[in-house]
Amino acid sequence: MSLDDRKKVVCQHIDLTWNKGRLALAEQLHSRDFLYKSSFIGTPLDSAGFAQMVQDIRHAMPDLQVLVEECIAEDYKVVTWSTLIGTIQRPALGYPPSDKVLSISAMAFWSLTPGHEIREICTMFDMESFRAQLGLQTRPFAEKALP
Repeated sequence: MSLDDRKKVVCQHIDLTWNKGRLALAEQLHSRDFLYKSSFIGTPLDSAGFAQMVQDIRHAMPDLQVLVEECIAEDYKVVTWSTLIGTIQRPALGYPPSDKVLSISAMAFWSLTPGHEIREICTMFDMESFRAQLGLQTRPFAEKALP
């Protein structure tokens, strides 16, 4: 599988999960030891946990669209820079509904197996910008910088 093919697998996964909600199809791209890690959840999720999280977020944000701005691959690693766009119509992850259209930047680091399955996704979201767009108080700089 070429680097372009690996990038296509990752982009297909993003489209199936976040944009279309076709979670059963997306799970077929996961390895048996799949893990999802993110800056907004406290513990890693397995494939079923990831699917539930996506379903919950898509329920809260039914107009959610994820645009892949950049996708880079090397060996069995892929990096994506994406923009999530949508409105929170129902409470989600402790955030209130809002009629504001939000734009959230995310970086994800993907690890694929030699069999071309997705083994791990580590995602970082720009949560401070997200909170500011909702009109919520952002954390002081020192609090952000310290673990």
